[in-house]
Amino acid sequence: MLILKVTLYYFFQVVTYLIFGRAMLSWFIRDPRNPIMQILVTLTEPILSPIRNILFKWKIGGNMMDFSPLAALLLMQLLMAVVLAI
Repeated sequence: MLILKVTLYYFFQVVTYLIFGRAMLSWFIRDPRNPIMQILVTLTEPILSPIRNILFKWKIGGNMMDFSPLAALLLMQLLMAVVLAI
């Protein structure tokens, strides 16, 4: 059980860093063909897209601000806390 907890913890940590990196780099890299951004988008879009759809239905965010990375980071922290508490 400990190995599963540690594996899930590190998985959530890596996903958290990827989402945070994508959010930070989106301020500086505007070229969608940039290889670093393509990798980050490919790895994080399956997580951010459903969250973005839920936020859009709740009318949170919009064209100017995308709150899906923030919501995903909060969700990752919550999941890590649940995994560690089990």
